[in-house]
Amino acid sequence: MSEVELTFCVVNTQQRELLVRGLDAVARERAMLPFASEVLVLDNASNDGSAGAARRHPSVDEVITLEQRRGKGENDTALLRRARGRLCLLLNEDSELCPGAVAALRDALEADGRAAAAGARLLRPDGTPQACAWRFPGPRTALVGAAFLDRRYTVQSDGDETREVDWAQSAALMVRREAAEAIGFFDHAFFVYSDEVDFCRRLRDAGWTTLFVPAARAVHHEQLATGPVPERRIVELSRNRDRYMRKHHSAAAAWTVRVLTAWTYALRALAAVGLPGHSPRRYWRHVTATLRPARGEGLREAAADHNLGRRP
Repeated sequence: MSEVELTFCVVNTQQRELLVRGLDAVARERAMLPFASEVLVLDNASNDGSAGAARRHPSVDEVITLEQRRGKGENDTALLRRARGRLCLLLNEDSELCPGAVAALRDALEADGRAAAAGARLLRPDGTPQACAWRFPGPRTALVGAAFLDRRYTVQSDGDETREVDWAQSAALMVRREAAEAIGFFDHAFFVYSDEVDFCRRLRDAGWTTLFVPAARAVHHEQLATGPVPERRIVELSRNRDRYMRKHHSAAAAWTVRVLTAWTYALRALAAVGLPGHSPRRYWRHVTATLRPARGEGLREAAADHNLGRRP
């Protein structure tokens, strides 16, 4: 058998229909590749038949089933360790590759020996682009956000040319396995959110770069909301933003980002009072979670409840 060039690494948590749809897209891409590849699926303790659907899918080479639910960074690390490919394409279960995406990402990495990761352009289901690459967070980007200029100065996923960016979303991110291994893969302290920010930052610190490749496209269905105010997601997002700041910046910088980010959400909460379709309560929960990131229960606690058989 030929040496494996690329490993598709798919993490799924309770999204059977989207998983099958994403694997169908992987199969179409894989059929066009002129090199050997493999598909690994890690099912994160789902109980909706996801693991069985993955095993029956003709494109899948191996399914890893977990009895206990774990975090995104830890699961991506498990797949990267298991992978035989020189390159690995990290995919969420809600990511659907568009034709030619794999070739575009691989070509971009092959053309730039300094690049360790390449992110695809992410599209909403209606085809409109969504922001998927940004500058590293810090006091400066928080200040830009407080002035509502983040779209202009912080988002880096605009344009039609491949470009170097600070970090790209891991919903469809191709990485050099040797570079990921050299920095110790993902930091498991980040249960979900900011895990790829920390990953790309550590790649940068080790001398590597990250690319945004707009020619590679993937539909990101983003199955994230769980009710009018997704309480646990807001808590997890806030705590891991603060975790990243405390890991890579000073305590003063982390405090500054908390205050500026909370101010931004407070203004949005005020504006949402008079805007149809916007939830002041959701924005205000971001304010309180940002100011006190150590309080509340996040997705880590939700996973612990699931593992103990409790309803959140």
